[in-house]
Amino acid sequence: MSRKAHFAGLIAIAATGTVVFASAASSGAIARQGESAELSALPLTDETVPVFVAEEVVQPLPTETADEISPGRPDVPQASSLKQLIAAVQAPEVLSPEMECLAGAVYFESRGEPVDGQLAVAQVVVNRAESPQFPSSYCGVVYQRSQFSFVKGGAMPRIMRNSAAWSRAKTIARIAHEGMWDSQAGDSLYFHANYVRPSWSRTKVARATIDSHIFYR
Repeated sequence: MSRKAHFAGLIAIAATGTVVFASAASSGAIARQGESAELSALPLTDETVPVFVAEEVVQPLPTETADEISPGRPDVPQASSLKQLIAAVQAPEVLSPEMECLAGAVYFESRGEPVDGQLAVAQVVVNRAESPQFPSSYCGVVYQRSQFSFVKGGAMPRIMRNSAAWSRAKTIARIAHEGMWDSQAGDSLYFHANYVRPSWSRTKVARATIDSHIFYR
């Protein structure tokens, strides 16, 4: 069959379909009764037919909660500085052995430092306990051999437990342990006084210098 004859046949079929459809529409053949049987023979289509409405559609905006606007910890007192937070957080009267080790590190290593430096020391202990390179507990970190110079014979020196320095050390230990304040030390795992220069410091990356201590990763 030639292309012209084939094309003429298609025109004839299309014309016949148009006549049949017009006849059905005028006679009510596609009607309510018997509709399912006739429609089941019609091909399905994935075409999405838009629906237009005459009225204005207003889409409500989602309501933001206070936490979404300003995320925070509801259990942490609001403070604009670390000093304010220390004043607002109550130091625990009785410490677990682990928290005693953390507070002891703060007390002996940095009680003469600014509070930012004391928190940084606590952060190093917390970071080490979370690192696979070090023991997995605060006491394991603090009592690891040749790591903290204040540890003598596997024990801490005597703590002045009625002193303001010890009360502050306990509070800072709690703040570090519970992650209440971001320390300048960040992810540091090491520190030393700025008047010494240990050989290992040359292979580390300095993160912060706070008063007389330099902190490294």
